[in-house]
Amino acid sequence: MIDSDKAEFFTLLGGVYAFYRQEISDFAGGVWWQAMKPYDYRAVADAFNRHCVNPDSGQFMPKPADIVKMLGGSSQDAAMVAWSKVDKAVRQVGTYASVVFDDPIIHRVVHDMGGWVALGTKTENEWPFVAKEFENRYRGYRVRSERPGYPRQLVGIAEQQNSQNGLASQPPVLIGDGARARTVMLGGSDAPLVGFERITTDEMLALAAPRQEAA
Repeated sequence: MIDSDKAEFFTLLGGVYAFYRQEISDFAGGVWWQAMKPYDYRAVADAFNRHCVNPDSGQFMPKPADIVKMLGGSSQDAAMVAWSKVDKAVRQVGTYASVVFDDPIIHRVVHDMGGWVALGTKTENEWPFVAKEFENRYRGYRVRSERPGYPRQLVGIAEQQNSQNGLASQPPVLIGDGARARTVMLGGSDAPLVGFERITTDEMLALAAPRQEAA
């Protein structure tokens, strides 16, 4: 969470304490904020809700460790759902077409792993390891509540070839919820992502040129 989530979080936390007929102290509030800060607010709210209706432990006021445990599970669940979308898209749509998923973190993780086309080069033997890497990377972004930059679409083989030849390409295939996928596309970028930059030929020549010693 970020500072702008603080008021909403403490409203939520106050509601949880009231539900269990308890009062929250300033110290407890500070502990809760530090413990929950690394996570996404919506995920935290969902974890509180799930704890309250848990038939085994829901009758007890949750501790930060209880919610952290739930958040670990929810991030794993989210990663598995995200991977199932990617796996299905690779098998049914293929990497020849460009695609847009309804989850921006999928775009960033696939980009970090080499891109959409690269996924299509993996063998069935490699696929379980690809799945594990994807899920670990996805969970990392979710658990840290990061909002990374991402490409507006995952470019396929056809669009790569058409761009090289100056030809127009077909619109990308929307994967998952169409409205959300369109929102993902609008929020993405065609510019190089932070931390990734291609050096130009002129810069390479300048770096390779012998330097004169200062007089």
